[in-house]
Amino acid sequence: MIDDCTAIIMAGGESQRMGSDKATLMLGDRTLLQRVIKVVQPMFPHVLVSVRQPRPDIDLPQICDDYADAGPLAGLCAGLTHSRTPWIFAVATDMPFVQPALIERLAQQRAGFQAVVPVVHGHPQPLAAFYSTACLETIRAILAGNEERNSGRNGAPSRRRSLRAALESLNVCRVGESELQAADPGLRSFFDLDTPQDLAAARRSEESV
Repeated sequence: MIDDCTAIIMAGGESQRMGSDKATLMLGDRTLLQRVIKVVQPMFPHVLVSVRQPRPDIDLPQICDDYADAGPLAGLCAGLTHSRTPWIFAVATDMPFVQPALIERLAQQRAGFQAVVPVVHGHPQPLAAFYSTACLETIRAILAGNEERNSGRNGAPSRRRSLRAALESLNVCRVGESELQAADPGLRSFFDLDTPQDLAAARRSEESV
């Protein structure tokens, strides 16, 4: 168990591309949320679910965003604010194949850094990453910036209020594919489900195992 860390499952997205609430979608005999819970619950002393509004269908403790229209950065801020441990592991609810060995490998890289973030195909994966509570002041400052200046079109979070923008202001250990593959050879952990086609592919993958 990673005793100094709280798992934060990010379940506050709008699921616009999927067309329905990702957390409640079935994959095998469990919902996507239940599958992620099954992975992280034995690994961390505390598990919280980040939501935009309280949900009666979730048994675990829930935390709500304090900042409107700020996307997953608001969920990360809420997780850091409510964590009783010096670190959090943030994971998206649409990553049902995240591997314990990969989580443990990332946890080993934390010394001297504010965050540990995997990089896959050249892209950071900020919702399968570790963050120190030392990040909180920086993230709050980004979120508390001028709302009118920073808000994107149609109320969507702009790049200035995104997770990737926050990473530019933090001391981050970026873990490349070669090291990730040592823990997860097929990088299956990073199969995230954004569309109905992704869900269908995940179900076919389950059937072939």
